[in-house]
Amino acid sequence: MFGLFKKKPKEKQPPKLLDLNGNPIVEGSTVKVLRYELGECEVVLEGLEYFYVSKASGEKVSYTKMIDAITENQKVLLVS
Repeated sequence: MFGLFKKKPKEKQPPKLLDLNGNPIVEGSTVKVLRYELGECEVVLEGLEYFYVSKASGEKVSYTKMIDAITENQKVLLVS
């Protein structure tokens, strides 16, 4: 009312990722990427952004390039 009850600023959190089937993806998960011919990748968290790192080539791609426009899930399938 008079500034006594101020909201605390929320700490920024990394986004919650889901694969095409709706399974949650966390750091360290192994996924099969369906774009950019990356094959199997490991999910790596750097700061507040996830990256997919290819096990075969070592190429690193941001999670933002994997968003499916219709479901807003990632275009990956969870392996483990």
